[in-house]
Amino acid sequence: MVLAGGAGRRMGGADKTLLAFRGEALIARVLRTIGPQVTAAAISANGDPARYAGFGLPVLADRAFAGAGPLAGVLAGLAWADGAGAEALLSVPGDVPFLPGDLVARLLPGPSWAEGGGRVHPLIALWPVAAEERLRAHLVAGGSRAVRVFGEALGMRVVAFAGESFANLNTPGEWAAAEAGGRV
Repeated sequence: MVLAGGAGRRMGGADKTLLAFRGEALIARVLRTIGPQVTAAAISANGDPARYAGFGLPVLADRAFAGAGPLAGVLAGLAWADGAGAEALLSVPGDVPFLPGDLVARLLPGPSWAEGGGRVHPLIALWPVAAEERLRAHLVAGGSRAVRVFGEALGMRVVAFAGESFANLNTPGEWAAAEAGGRV
């Protein structure tokens, strides 16, 4: 599942995932990378789902926990994956253009998340679908909205990706550097 619900404040409020990156929408690049690694994909985003209609994927809104940030998106993804009979859910931010082609294989078995560039990336993660009710209870109880806090409580395993930065494109400067061939 691609998390595409960010407000894009540092990019002037733009929907970053739909901006052109090296000739295609950034989300198209992310989906092209993860597509061969998963049996099904979805997009987690609020607002008008029609803006993603061209991708032919389910668009999962996280309205049940408005304002809960990415954890609400993860919960929507877990519910979708559970309904599809999956055992795990891959989550990736929609603004990370340089995901490895072996991401899922290396994150198995979950629960796990990626570490690259000297830090953990809590949203580049493999979540067990069995965690759905635990996450829902966490959000209902008003638990921390920090993905890392919930993931640590879940016992996420850290998987090191040497040489990977997993940098997301948040500012026009980062975007320009990545477009020019550099990794931010």
